[in-house]
Amino acid sequence: MTPQDLIEVDAICRLKYRYIRALDLKQWDEMAETLTPDAEAAFSSGRLCFSSRDEIIGFMRQTLGDADTITSHRVHHPEIDLTGPATATATWALDDVVISQSGKVTIRGAAYYRDELVKQDGEWRIRRTGYRRVYEEMESRERPGLTLTDTWWTHTHATSAQDGGITA
Repeated sequence: MTPQDLIEVDAICRLKYRYIRALDLKQWDEMAETLTPDAEAAFSSGRLCFSSRDEIIGFMRQTLGDADTITSHRVHHPEIDLTGPATATATWALDDVVISQSGKVTIRGAAYYRDELVKQDGEWRIRRTGYRRVYEEMESRERPGLTLTDTWWTHTHATSAQDGGITA
C-alpha cells in the first residue's frame, strides 16, 4: 500500500464517520453530501431498499427526524479495498441503539455494513450502502428506574469550553 493509498483510505474512513455523525444528529443536508445522487441503500438485512439519495434521506427524515427517536451508531473495524483510482469497497462492523420514547422501546443490534464508494470531483462519496444484521433485539423502556436524563435536543447548544465547542 502506498502513502497515497493510505490517504485515500483515511478519507473513506472520515466519510463514513461523517455519514454516521450526521445520521445520529439528524443533520440531513450534511448526510446527503456523503452520498452520490444515484446512491442505493438496503437496510435491515434488505427489508428496506432505496434507489436514490433523495429516497434515502427522505426515509431517514421521516423515521428518525423528530427528537422522540434517538440513535447512536458506531462503525468500526473498517476493511477498505481500493479497487481503482476512483472506486473502493468497504466493510464496517456496526453497533447501534435506537431509543423510541413514544414507542417506549430500545432497539439494539449489530450488523456489517457493505459500501461501494466512488471519488467524484476529488471527494469520496457512498454509491451503495447497506447492512445485514448479526442480531437485533428490542426491549421495553417501561422499567422501574429507567429514565432518559439528557439528549442533544433537550437544550440549546452554545459554543463554549463547557460543551467542548460542539454546536448543533
